[in-house]
Amino acid sequence: MKPESAIVFGGASGLGEATARRLVGAGHKVVVADLNEEKGIELVGEIGGTFVKADVTDEESVREAIAEAAGPGAGGTSGGVRICVNCAGVGAAGRIVQKDGAAPLEGYQWAININLMGTINVLRLAAESMVGNEPDDQGQRGVCINTASIAAYDGQIGQTAYAASKGGVVGLTLPAARDLSRHGVRVMTIAPGLFDTPLLALLPEPARKALGETIPFPSRLGVPDEFGALALHIVDNVMLNGEVIRLDGALRMAPK
Repeated sequence: MKPESAIVFGGASGLGEATARRLVGAGHKVVVADLNEEKGIELVGEIGGTFVKADVTDEESVREAIAEAAGPGAGGTSGGVRICVNCAGVGAAGRIVQKDGAAPLEGYQWAININLMGTINVLRLAAESMVGNEPDDQGQRGVCINTASIAAYDGQIGQTAYAASKGGVVGLTLPAARDLSRHGVRVMTIAPGLFDTPLLALLPEPARKALGETIPFPSRLGVPDEFGALALHIVDNVMLNGEVIRLDGALRMAPK
């Protein structure tokens, strides 16, 4: 694919950072959108591109970020933002019934608002921008890549809020792809397993090693660059549409 304008939400660290690096390495002009201004500015200072502070749950914030990627200075050869990857998300844990009663509803609302509603917010506004693009030689105007989790399929005890939020992302993938197909906009989702991200970096090394050993093959934590490599392949392979790809080394999580 020729160089295009891309935006990565949650792009300042972890899976998003790895994706931004891969896209820049392939020649695309990347806008890194994240709440972490310090890390985002540091990253674009290293790899190039532009940083914008953005909150995926805020409509105006996302509109402004996408406008930055779609603007005349964005650098895409075909004009307009063509690639949108959303890696922004949060973890959430807690049993449904706890020692002091039912789990607070606010915890579910928090996780679902960021992980699911944030994904919908990014998807709808990115697609709105993409449908105005001129189609390329394959009739494509853009591609949106979402991030779910294997917890959407086999979430563990204590993951009801997280699994519900990511299950929603899985569920919207096909109907969104069907909806946007008439505009030449593809929708894909990656469902990663256990990856060596800043969240898992907080665990002691023996615990990290034990987690990696639960994965059939390769028996290690996933490397963020492997997520970035898949995201780039999705960008390049126009036949990939309306699908969720598990990236998990054949892991199926136990109940706890």
